[in-house]
Amino acid sequence: MNRTQQRIEEINKIGYQLDFSNVFNHAFENYKKIALYAGSILLIFYFVLAIFGSSIVISLFGIGSLTKESIENLQHLKLSGNFLIIYMTSMILLAVFIAPFTAGFLKMADCADKDKEFNFATIFYYYKLPYLTNIIGATFIISVISIAISIATEMINLSIYGTVISLLISLFTYLTIPLIVFGNFNAINAIKTSFMLVSKQPLILIGLLIVAGIAAMVGFIGCCIGVVFTLPFIYSMTYAIYCAIIGVDALDEIEESKSGPKTFL
Repeated sequence: MNRTQQRIEEINKIGYQLDFSNVFNHAFENYKKIALYAGSILLIFYFVLAIFGSSIVISLFGIGSLTKESIENLQHLKLSGNFLIIYMTSMILLAVFIAPFTAGFLKMADCADKDKEFNFATIFYYYKLPYLTNIIGATFIISVISIAISIATEMINLSIYGTVISLLISLFTYLTIPLIVFGNFNAINAIKTSFMLVSKQPLILIGLLIVAGIAAMVGFIGCCIGVVFTLPFIYSMTYAIYCAIIGVDALDEIEESKSGPKTFL
């Protein structure tokens, strides 16, 4: 049994403690190392995504769909029939496609924390097996459940409950991707373990996530484009939280293993 497994079992029995200021300081110091590089990548990514998304909308609905009136009509459109299927499928595919990309920022944060070199290719580090299948599998499961609940509650005019449930799902599955990429968990066990870890300290985790979200939104002040350079703070926070819970030693042990990535639990 390696140190990660031992740590998980220990947490399951006696829980863990998080020091808010220590986690925040770790996240901030890490963020300073990746902000410029990660922000530049996000700027390019969102630019390409905007072009791609606009092209799809135009091809499906025509150029008139980009007018203000048409966008407002789409916002008030009731989900039904083929549109419902298209909406669910597109949201799930988008989440699945982006998940390994965003996981790359965690790899970048890990490299920066250990003063290791990282570059543009680092962002695509997890587009390889076995990480890719587990990241896609976990993201697919979470997205299907969350989107299905949101749509179901919207159709019965209880969208507020759908929003709350979706937020809770996001909270309790927050550590799923870090567990896959740093702990070598498979998709199902990563989700289950994330639920267990978050349930031990939900309030302090919520506090850290709120602070991270506020810090990330600071980029909207002055020039909105600055948000792409503050968003990486969220990934640094995720990394700092995982390190605080599981421990850096466990990360190093897995990274230095010569046997390659394995899934366990």
